Amino acid sequence: MEWLGAPGAGLAIAAENLFPPLPSEIILPMAGFTASQGSFGLVEVLIWTTLGSIVGALALYGLGAWLGRARLIRIVDRMPLVNVADVERAEAWFAKHGDKAIFFGRMIPLFRSLISVPAGIERVPLLRFTLLTAAGSAIWNTIFVVAGYLLGENWHIVEQYADVFKWVVIVVGAVAVGWFLIVRVRRIMRDRAARAAASEAAGSPEALDAAPSDVAR
Repeated sequence: MEWLGAPGAGLAIAAENLFPPLPSEIILPMAGFTASQGSFGLVEVLIWTTLGSIVGALALYGLGAWLGRARLIRIVDRMPLVNVADVERAEAWFAKHGDKAIFFGRMIPLFRSLISVPAGIERVPLLRFTLLTAAGSAIWNTIFVVAGYLLGENWHIVEQYADVFKWVVIVVGAVAVGWFLIVRVRRIMRDRAARAAASEAAGSPEALDAAPSDVAR
């Protein structure tokens, strides 16, 4: 940011979108602090960081569009514990709530990047996707940049609160994934037990004795 100015902040945020481990919760307050030192203007850095968010999101949207539904289904078909029905349910949910997911997803750590991929797969109209991404990103960026600007040299305080939010998201996501896996494994085990019982019943002596009389009838 000291070398490139406000465009450097935008470049850092674009990279954060493509590589989620890069924390926007640190980059944005630092950009606000740098703006408070007079290196560049507050409005300038807000514009550039929002543009960086849009560029990064569009790159992932393009990845999703390239992947497409057909490739996704082929991948899912080879994966354990998931099936095509899961994709269809996700598509139905995204068709109903996609706009809200894109807008609010830009304000949730980790999901900020991931939400662009299903949007690309579902081919959400590009203009609508860009506007929703810009709106959600502008809100998120403004909160953290202005916090860094106002806190000055104490900008790193923001990181402490952002870390709490991030870990809440991680825990909730882990619990949701764990619950999904437990439910899916139990369903698979029930299905296998039911098939085994049916196969055993079909091969029982009673079933074999009944077969000739059925043929005779």
